[in-house]
Amino acid sequence: MTKRETYESRTEAFLLPVLEEHQFELVDVEYVKEGSSWYLRAYIDKDGGIAIDDCETISRILSDWLDREDFISDSYILEVSSPGLGRPLKKEKDFVRSMGKQIDVKLYRARDKQKDFTGTLAEYDRDTVTIELEGGGRMVFERTEIALIRLAFDF
Repeated sequence: MTKRETYESRTEAFLLPVLEEHQFELVDVEYVKEGSSWYLRAYIDKDGGIAIDDCETISRILSDWLDREDFISDSYILEVSSPGLGRPLKKEKDFVRSMGKQIDVKLYRARDKQKDFTGTLAEYDRDTVTIELEGGGRMVFERTEIALIRLAFDF
């Protein structure tokens, strides 16, 4: 397991019972480097949406635990937030929740001179994602060619 995976899995293991107690859902934990800074991010949600006070509560609990455990060797910035409108679909539960909804699929490489596709999530499995296009027809994408999948949103 990589350092990143270790940090994420330990943080997730700590957060799951804490969030369950508060009736929140853990959407994702990520440990990423952006520019010269490392970030440990926890994305949380609940029915009706997450408020700033919810993020503050979990951030304090998580920060205290991280200070006690002290297993992250790098200097990092801790962030606890809502996954927002552009929520990525990463886990099984994300796909289950999004069945029949409009999603955006972004590819690493263009297919038919296009990298961005929008359609209704029709099917998925370990290797593929299938969307129904608005004009009719279906497109099947290999997971290995997908850079990002998220719920589509219109303004």
